[in-house]
Amino acid sequence: MKRRKFCKFLAMTAASTALPSYARISAGGQFGSSSGFNQYTQDYAAFCALPPEKRIFYKVADGRIVEIKLDESTWQPPVWNYNPSPLQVAGGTWDDVPLQSPIANLAGEGPFKPTWDSLLEYEAPDWYRDAKFGIWAHWTPQCVPEAGDWYARNMYIEGQRQYKYHLDHYGPASRFGYKDLCAQWTLLNWDPDELIARYKKAGARIFVALANHHDNFDAWNSKHHPWNSSALGPHRDVVGTWAAATRKQGLRFGVTVHQARNWWWFQPSHGADKSGPLAGVPYDGALTEAEGREQWWQGLNPQNLYCVKHPPEALPDVSYVKNFYDRTRDLIDQHNPDLLYFDDSLLPLGWAGMNIGAYFYNSSLKKNGGKMDAVLNVKDVPDRLVKAVVADYERGLTAEIMKYPWQSETCIGGWHYQRSLYEKQGEYGGYLHPRDVIHWLIDTVSKNGTFILNVPGRPDGTIDSKEIAVLDGITSWMEVNGEAIYETRPWKISGEGPNMVKAGSFQGGSVNKLGEKDIRFSRNKPNSIIYAMVLGWPAEPILVQSLGLSAATSPGKVARVELLGTDVTLDWSQQADALQVQLPKSYRPKVDYAAALRVMLA
Repeated sequence: MKRRKFCKFLAMTAASTALPSYARISAGGQFGSSSGFNQYTQDYAAFCALPPEKRIFYKVADGRIVEIKLDESTWQPPVWNYNPSPLQVAGGTWDDVPLQSPIANLAGEGPFKPTWDSLLEYEAPDWYRDAKFGIWAHWTPQCVPEAGDWYARNMYIEGQRQYKYHLDHYGPASRFGYKDLCAQWTLLNWDPDELIARYKKAGARIFVALANHHDNFDAWNSKHHPWNSSALGPHRDVVGTWAAATRKQGLRFGVTVHQARNWWWFQPSHGADKSGPLAGVPYDGALTEAEGREQWWQGLNPQNLYCVKHPPEALPDVSYVKNFYDRTRDLIDQHNPDLLYFDDSLLPLGWAGMNIGAYFYNSSLKKNGGKMDAVLNVKDVPDRLVKAVVADYERGLTAEIMKYPWQSETCIGGWHYQRSLYEKQGEYGGYLHPRDVIHWLIDTVSKNGTFILNVPGRPDGTIDSKEIAVLDGITSWMEVNGEAIYETRPWKISGEGPNMVKAGSFQGGSVNKLGEKDIRFSRNKPNSIIYAMVLGWPAEPILVQSLGLSAATSPGKVARVELLGTDVTLDWSQQADALQVQLPKSYRPKVDYAAALRVMLA
């Protein structure tokens, strides 16, 4: 789930495609491209089955797209993310993949086409704007070692903490690789109904399941990828089971897709130790289907899981791109998610992502009698495209009220389960304090956002006692104060007070600076009630300057002020400079992370 800022080049803006300014576009014909580039002639399984010497790749060299082959003598694993090659082809590119599809009619039947101009006709549904809070299970075989996120990649990189952990607990990756961990993701104690009930009690109105990660393992009965949870590991359709449990309890269901960057991310699996007794012995990423005879993985090709070994500058093969499209469309068709999230800057992999976006919107219209019910999340969205999707800020927040709905998401710890956080001292160990969760939620809601919280699961399908303690704290606050969160809309300003959060992705930790002098606002839909959420429980009178009779916000006259959670009459007055409220001495809630005032207007 890490991100890095990478350069994207602008050539000439193509009139037919409303792309962000950092996309690479050419208005002319295809520029210096090899005749086989972006021509779909075989599926990804066939490409993976080819002997290495017969695989043809493509790269950008001197402004041309040229054929290359793997040179074992010079190979090095690429960076984990996309290669920003200055690639120019007709219609433009994204993630080093052309935006023009070599295959027609991938967007499905309906009004949405695979262009940003078309996707800008999207309107976010009210159910999402009303829900405000969701819980996410970021859960794959990478949780088996209980050693944190990105385990599948880092176990193959000497010097990484997880490389040493893997060597100490499982042996060298040349003998026991990530494919073998996939078989150990058992979920033996998984009770999805109990977990969804717990999440619902904590206030979640959306549940989100991880469908696949950069590790390329599909957590459903995937028709286009044999490395999936129905075929091995738990031998269950994990996504489908989550979906059934979620809908049975009346929550909305979402899925997250992280597979697009597998082309780059998993290349270290094709390496070898550089020193020690096994120096030069290939890791198991080098294995082929033929070598699986009489092994537990007989009939499976590890190349499909790890991605074929390729030159670091190689552009994604068209069969890889089509496989991404096929798997994601299969996920949509099988499980009909309300929310589809991509862990990518904009829609991933050129024509594949653009067509999936249009297909998802068209599918929603078709399944809901012409009503748009879908939410599509992507990251790093420029201002002029934010209406086309619901922009996601990973571990981040915004500085102000956003014109269109947006999403903040974070985790109580690491994205994949990490036992060391549980083992830290204190009631919540190394996890995010429920007070900070509530403050993060409140700040997000005050700015027209929805907040998604990941609670990572253990390999047996359970969550630990300190994760439960965090959820219990969230539950205690939400049961009393949910009225100020659900089905609300932003007020004229998001808040007031001496402390403001830092805007942007990975800035969410700044919520820990918020305190009892900081206030955030929301309102009901008729605009007859303002909720002033005080981020603490002050003993001194609360002064809400934005609700003063002479405030620049022109709030109007206040008729009554109440405190959510109690019928005790409050001592309050509205003066020119502020609304003054004294919290009652006779009432103290179970958790005092924030006091929510119901301010009724005359």
